[in-house]
Amino acid sequence: MIYISDTLSLNDDEVEISAIRAQGSGGQNVNKVSSAVHLRFDIKASSLSDFQKQQLLESKDRRINKDGVLIIKAQNFRTQEKNRYAAFERLQQFILEATHINKPRTPTKPSKSARRRRVDQKTQRGATKALRKKVDF
Repeated sequence: MIYISDTLSLNDDEVEISAIRAQGSGGQNVNKVSSAVHLRFDIKASSLSDFQKQQLLESKDRRINKDGVLIIKAQNFRTQEKNRYAAFERLQQFILEATHINKPRTPTKPSKSARRRRVDQKTQRGATKALRKKVDF
């Protein structure tokens, strides 16, 4: 079980993980060890609700291909286990950000005393600046 949040979790069979060789510098070790991880998550075939699937598919993320599969490549660490953990964390973060719904903003207006204070401050500031002018005799 992969826990995304308190109310959301995925089955292990919904996520496919494969080990690959990491890119970039790393000496001789990089040519021998498959420490990088490819995580593939099929959004359309997942156990998420239809609304959550739609939210994920509508997100403008370049990691989602045209078939609706999210591909996360983790190769930051030297061990496969740490890269696997990093890939799961990125999946969790992606799902949480894409399915988050902002509360609607309730418009407010300032009180009468707040408006009065603002105008008084503006008047006082204008008077301060007026005192900086040249004096005419």
